[in-house]
Amino acid sequence: MFRMWGKIWKNNRMTQDTVVCITDYSLSRTSMVFQALDDICYEFDLGKPIWLDANISEFQRVSKTRFTQDSFIEQIPFDYLELQVIEE
Repeated sequence: MFRMWGKIWKNNRMTQDTVVCITDYSLSRTSMVFQALDDICYEFDLGKPIWLDANISEFQRVSKTRFTQDSFIEQIPFDYLELQVIEE
């Protein structure tokens, strides 16, 4: 089972969080990450963030990344969205 934890942070406090489980093992790891991100953004009612080079390299190194205002097209009412893989 692939599980990803999505957290919204504002003023150094976690205001919302959710865990998404992907059980379709026919998908590649990248596809599972994108599917989980889509599900998290849908649950939080957010537009999809843009993966910047810093996000990609951080996610590849530690399976965790933060999306700040730079990654979103619209204004966001929080400091950042954090994604973390908690089980593969």
